[in-house]
Amino acid sequence: MLDFEHKFDAKIGKKAKESIKKSFSALQKERSSGKIGYYNLPENGFSLLEEVEKYKKTNEYLKENLIKDIVVIGIGGSSLGTKAVYELLKDQTKTDKKLYFLENVDPLDITRTLKKINKNRAMFIVISKSGSTIETTSIFKYIMEKYKLSFKSKSDMQRVVAITDNGSALSMLAEKNSIKQFNIPLNVGGRFSVLSAVGIVPLALANFDVNSLLKGAMAYVNSFFEGKENRLLEKAYFYSKVAKQYPINVMFTYSTLFTYFNQWYVQLWAESLGKIDKIGNSVGLTPIHLIGSVDQHSFLQLIIQGPKNKTVTVIKIEDFKKPIKVPKMNLDFLDKVDYINGHKFNTLLNAECDATYETIIDENIPADCITLDKITPENIGSLILYYELLTSAVGQFFEINTYDQPGVEFGKVKLVKKFTK
Repeated sequence: MLDFEHKFDAKIGKKAKESIKKSFSALQKERSSGKIGYYNLPENGFSLLEEVEKYKKTNEYLKENLIKDIVVIGIGGSSLGTKAVYELLKDQTKTDKKLYFLENVDPLDITRTLKKINKNRAMFIVISKSGSTIETTSIFKYIMEKYKLSFKSKSDMQRVVAITDNGSALSMLAEKNSIKQFNIPLNVGGRFSVLSAVGIVPLALANFDVNSLLKGAMAYVNSFFEGKENRLLEKAYFYSKVAKQYPINVMFTYSTLFTYFNQWYVQLWAESLGKIDKIGNSVGLTPIHLIGSVDQHSFLQLIIQGPKNKTVTVIKIEDFKKPIKVPKMNLDFLDKVDYINGHKFNTLLNAECDATYETIIDENIPADCITLDKITPENIGSLILYYELLTSAVGQFFEINTYDQPGVEFGKVKLVKKFTK
């Protein structure tokens, strides 16, 4: 279960209510038109999950449980969401498989990661929506050479899965060489694709509870379109109206497990909202991600006494389901901190979270808190949809195209020129 608390004045008067109603209607039209497909991924994911389960029974290595290392080759939206879910849920998932992520052409990272991979126990999942992402293709070529994988070998191709748009270059390569492929819906953008084949396939192959993840996501998206999540729309409205005064949005998550979820949020938020609006203005909200309690010893200083140009969202977990305690131990010269003896680390971390949140509020900094009763697949599914819907709603208020990324494409064009002059 997720709980939402807002500590800011959204000033929801008649004009604001009309604007919110208009935005909600636009999102409903996006969903019903079929132009934007991520809204339907949770519901459609169950049939995809059935396809993955059938594949497990036909693949010679999966059928015999010989695959232990699943290597995801993808970048940005093709890996960040999956990595986020994997890190959040892996401690509570009973599986003998590990996911590894190759998402950067950093040669040191590639070398270090592949040192852990034995071909005889590995499966390689190549993910590219366009089918020709330069980083992904380059790493895949290197893996083909390093592990002496041959397109002519049916056995080798049983170790490779492709996830891409139907008809893409990667899709055609897979079809030609009898590589199993799963397709991303054409109306789903990369950064909104975590609950498509991009995330569902690797997580399901690693025996994660994808069914519950989808149920949590579907419950939240249904609740939103039933008009039961007005706080999300009010928050989006507030962000858009104070964007010039508060151009920076800080996500402050109180668990190291959220590190990659935070990175996913940064991509989603930055790539979706940093745009030129319909009258030619540059708009956007700069995302910053922090981990408590680590960053409260540094960045909190800037939030409290630096420029008042930030909104803050604190994410808190009530129960970590880990009962470890601070020992009742007295250390010479350190008796002034003995007040914490005997308390659970869970209690200490949440007290630090509450103290940080209260301090931020006391300084009249716009803030809100999202509380998870515990880390579960259902809660993570709901949280994913919460942030995707929030992003779409802010985009509506900004009057931008939330789903394109022309600035990113400019950089890709320049990269090609550097190698083709």
